[in-house]
Amino acid sequence: MNFPTVKAPDKLLFGTAGIPLSTEKPNTLSGIHQVKKLGLDAMELEFVQSVHLNEESAKKVYDANKDIVLTCHGQYFINLNAKEPQKIGASRSRILKAANISRLAGAWSMTFHAAYYLGMEHEPVYKNVKDQMKKIVDELKSSGNSIWIRPETTGKQTQFGSLKEILGLSQELDQVMPCVDFAHLHARTGGKENSTAEFRATLELIEKGLGRKGLENMHIHMSGIAYSEKGERNHLTLKESDFKYEELIKVWKEFKIKGVVISESPNIEEDAKMMQRLYS
Repeated sequence: MNFPTVKAPDKLLFGTAGIPLSTEKPNTLSGIHQVKKLGLDAMELEFVQSVHLNEESAKKVYDANKDIVLTCHGQYFINLNAKEPQKIGASRSRILKAANISRLAGAWSMTFHAAYYLGMEHEPVYKNVKDQMKKIVDELKSSGNSIWIRPETTGKQTQFGSLKEILGLSQELDQVMPCVDFAHLHARTGGKENSTAEFRATLELIEKGLGRKGLENMHIHMSGIAYSEKGERNHLTLKESDFKYEELIKVWKEFKIKGVVISESPNIEEDAKMMQRLYS
């Protein structure tokens, strides 16, 4: 495959997790057009059930889109800590397929939920995930695909994906950076991670671990969230939730972060536009 070079965002951009709900004839190209019409800057290709583009259609998306930044969310059916070797192999293949097709479409960054602990101690799970991630990165490099690969901070305590774990992978592996889902961090901690001081501490931790580059190369997921003591239950709109998103947006401005903020709220474009307005 001949992968295009994709320019990184030079400021903080806002977009939707998938095709905007207001798109008349929902497909990837019309979704991109609608994102631009809404005055937004980005769209995430939602490959969460399947990779619904092929090489030919991905190249058409790349040729047609000169206006917005694309990211990608890989399939949900991934566990790089599975007990069965065939499941680990299938997980790697799913990540690689999404990374390759989305890069052909012009995507800058790809995220996914990396693994489950399966009752294991966290340290050996981290090693298992790191070993599999290295294989993925080596294969991407050998094919000339320089897309950013981003394990996401997750919302349940049974899922691999604390901020510390994701930062560790980003420090130890090339071409790996975090996808920071602030709602997931809020749910994972049972309602913490929801104040100006805590938001600052999160960005300070990213800067300490990855340098200024970590703050200028951010892939962020945002939504409201319902949660229990076990973590995430379901996404809500920002206004329906207890999440102090206005405080967080002020902290983004304070730290002068760059990258892409993807709205995963049930009203994807409305919350994306609201965050964009508050930020600007």
